[in-house]
Amino acid sequence: MANHLQERTFQYQNSLPPLPVPSLENSLSKYLDAVRPFASEEEFKATADTVRRFQEGVGKELHKKLLQRAKTKKNWLEEWWLNAAYLEVRIPSQLNVNITGPGSFLEHYWPAAEGTHLQRASINIWHTLQYWIMLHTETLPPQKAGNTALDMDQFRMLYCTCKVPGVKKDSIRNYFKTEREGHCPSHLVVLCRGRIFTFDALYDGKILTPPELLRQLSYVTECCEGQPEGQGVSALTSQERTLWAKAREYLISADPHNETILETIQSSLFVICLDESKPYSTAENYTNVTLGTITGDPTIRWGDKSYNLIVFSDGTFGSICDHAPYDAMVVVALCWYVDQQVKAAEGQWKGPDTVGNMPPPEELVFTVDEKVSSDISYAKQQYLESSRDLQLVCYAFTAFGKAAIKERKLHPDTFVQLAMQLAYYKMHRKPGSCYETAMTRRFYHGRTETMRPCTMEAVSWCIAMLDPACDANTKRKAMQLAFDKHNKLMAEAQEGNGFDRHLFGLYLISKEEGCPTPELFLDPLYANSGGGGNFTLSSSLVGYTTILGAAVPMVHHGYGFFYRIRDDRIVISITSWKSCRQTDAASLFNIFSSCLHDILHLSTTSHL
Repeated sequence: MANHLQERTFQYQNSLPPLPVPSLENSLSKYLDAVRPFASEEEFKATADTVRRFQEGVGKELHKKLLQRAKTKKNWLEEWWLNAAYLEVRIPSQLNVNITGPGSFLEHYWPAAEGTHLQRASINIWHTLQYWIMLHTETLPPQKAGNTALDMDQFRMLYCTCKVPGVKKDSIRNYFKTEREGHCPSHLVVLCRGRIFTFDALYDGKILTPPELLRQLSYVTECCEGQPEGQGVSALTSQERTLWAKAREYLISADPHNETILETIQSSLFVICLDESKPYSTAENYTNVTLGTITGDPTIRWGDKSYNLIVFSDGTFGSICDHAPYDAMVVVALCWYVDQQVKAAEGQWKGPDTVGNMPPPEELVFTVDEKVSSDISYAKQQYLESSRDLQLVCYAFTAFGKAAIKERKLHPDTFVQLAMQLAYYKMHRKPGSCYETAMTRRFYHGRTETMRPCTMEAVSWCIAMLDPACDANTKRKAMQLAFDKHNKLMAEAQEGNGFDRHLFGLYLISKEEGCPTPELFLDPLYANSGGGGNFTLSSSLVGYTTILGAAVPMVHHGYGFFYRIRDDRIVISITSWKSCRQTDAASLFNIFSSCLHDILHLSTTSHL
């Protein structure tokens, strides 16, 4: 009866407010504040002059044009961001841009009994398909921040979505439809030993049950067992984008049937990757499973697909997702849903075991010639070289978690961010320019804004922490200031009042108008403070669930720093490049752990 009162997934989309344009004055004063930690007195004075000239001159004109754009577009940033941050980028997506992480079953019903990985996969896939049905029928409740509805548009990109390479710019093909919009593709694609299979997730209009999914997956593994490796065409998706675009054009010209296969993969619900490795993990150490996910065999990943579910043969899981169509919170929401369902059913399937008479999976075989084969082996070689250079650690810090932090009336995310600032400062003896993701989904089609945690307040506190002459009270006061500043900046960024995307918009308008690049963006401090995607620390709170993510550093001398916070633990994944002598992910983790203790201790000692 009460069903008609249920909120529909996308019902608030049209009533969301447009993305605001901050005032020029505000953005520039925040920018100056943010570059301060990286400048000498002289450098800062020169930058302040540059900013003043920008504000009075070309910046004023560009800002007017931006306001005009915002009048005609509900989200003035959306298209620009998608193009500049993702679709025009030419470096290989698979290692450098994609988001990745270990999957469900990791904290319960684990480790797996030998030989049960396909059963576990079937249960995981079944729940993943339930989530698709909820989106398709619009019965997934819309996410909210308090009572404020958040934009759900990115959830349309989770299923039946694929990035397609272009010579100059990629595009996104999205085949998903809600029930009201019409037919939505319902087939799955399975990659195994360099071979590609497909089958429909529906039989007689119903989702295949776990026993039925198990039959389909077993059929695929039996086909591949004892057989030579397949063509490995998937490896092409790990290429530099222009090379992949040309290889794809060639593949299509070689045989029109190849295009049909590509279309089948692109439109599929998601891709299931059967990975024969066993990246053993423990409840405190997720390094192998995370590394196995992010750097695994490129012939069994379709790097451009918005969701690849990776099934390891030890019963652990991972995922690789193209970052262009959505941000990590979408896949986190899916994986957290699956994880909770798995937990509720004690890791078992409790329904019927009968298996319908559905057709077996069909193998998709490309027509491949010498040139395609050599493109594939070149792609594999490039990918292996760059993936060997990645250092990754993923550990649980189990001394305390959210509960102990909140007891001390501190914000858990800010707590972790300041520990990271302190750890970087201790290790490198200088402040590290830092990006933290701030979510702007309370606005129409909002995605992210940059929040910059390396504030003057954070640096002053780091200096105090390292000063043996400094007493606990002084350190505590400095810490409180750093906490307050961080919380204020984060709240502003989430309200659409950050400055990074605004400056980015002004830069793009000058480019579109064919003007010379304004000197503000050529100033060395712009890049040294992280501008233009040059942040030394690229960080994100993945949430307060059991789901973790990982991504590579933004710059060669930097770190990727991703974490999730639970009541009793903080799980962190840190990446760096081995070829950079100055950075070391494992050392940063160790120092970070001791900094967490330092902050807790400092916030516990009584106020004198």
